Amino acid sequence: MSPESISETPAPSQVPVLEVPPPVDAAPSPRAGVLMSRGVIYLFLAVSALALAASVMLWQKLSNIQEQLARQSADNGNTAVEARTLAKQAQELARETAARQALNDTRLSEVALQRSQIEELMQSLSRSRDENLVVDIESGLRLAQQQAQLTGSVEPLLAELRSADKRLDRAAQPRLSRVRAAIARDIDRVRAASVTDVPGLLVKLDELARQVDELPLANAVAPAGGASAPRKAASAPLQWWERMVADVRDEARGLVRVSRIDQPEAVLLAPDQAFFLRENLKLKLLNARLGLLSRQTESARGDVAAAAAALRKYFDPAARKTQVATALVQQVQAQLRAVELPRIDETLAVLTTAAAGR
Repeated sequence: MSPESISETPAPSQVPVLEVPPPVDAAPSPRAGVLMSRGVIYLFLAVSALALAASVMLWQKLSNIQEQLARQSADNGNTAVEARTLAKQAQELARETAARQALNDTRLSEVALQRSQIEELMQSLSRSRDENLVVDIESGLRLAQQQAQLTGSVEPLLAELRSADKRLDRAAQPRLSRVRAAIARDIDRVRAASVTDVPGLLVKLDELARQVDELPLANAVAPAGGASAPRKAASAPLQWWERMVADVRDEARGLVRVSRIDQPEAVLLAPDQAFFLRENLKLKLLNARLGLLSRQTESARGDVAAAAAALRKYFDPAARKTQVATALVQQVQAQLRAVELPRIDETLAVLTTAAAGR
């Protein structure tokens, strides 16, 4: 029992006190004295009995209070033991919870690290896929450009540009939008470009090489007009002296020829050198043909220009065949000026930038 309960315990009952009447002035009688003494004794006994009864009652109450205090103390002890047990369990639970929390934090950090690694790996794979796509497209376009230069046609280049645009469309990567825009501009540029007919040029060069043997040289002696004309048939056979005079006249006409040659080298060209001149001209035309096939346009232009200079210098410009050959050479030169194929430098530059990750 708590002290408050003890303090609230009612106080033992007070022993009643009898008021003794004041003495009488008159002298009591002996009988009255005896009675008075008995009364006092009885009163004392009654008071003692009441006091004893009150003490017994108080003792019982104190015993009850002690028992209650003992029970409460025992209960408090049990409660304290239980509280200590619970506190110990709570501490163990707290330590276990802290350990679990630390383990969960460790696992959470590991999961976060793994997630970041997975995200980096996915980004790396995505970048690697885009880079591989860019490198593949760039190599395909360079190969198509080489094929276009070898064949003289823009069709391989156009086909590869369209294929690259479709692949980029399927990839759907926003950072490759600049590449698609450059490819679209190059497609329009290649479509609008005018390409020379290389097979036609080759045919013209072959025709020129075939005509070289038929071209007259500038210093060639033309046959005399009378020699080529058939002699008039006479009704009577000519005399020997008439035939002799006619032969002398024809020989005299073939000895002298008057003509204008602007190039002195053509006059000094010996007859045995005409063969090498024609073969050299054929080699120039053949080199131009090989240069055109190998897409070495500058070399082909130089060889055709050398062939045209040889035609003007060593061959008769007044001859019909020479004029036809000269006109054919001029056509070849005009077409060689526009033989360059359009380039896709813009697309290749953007692809290089995308492959570098910028």
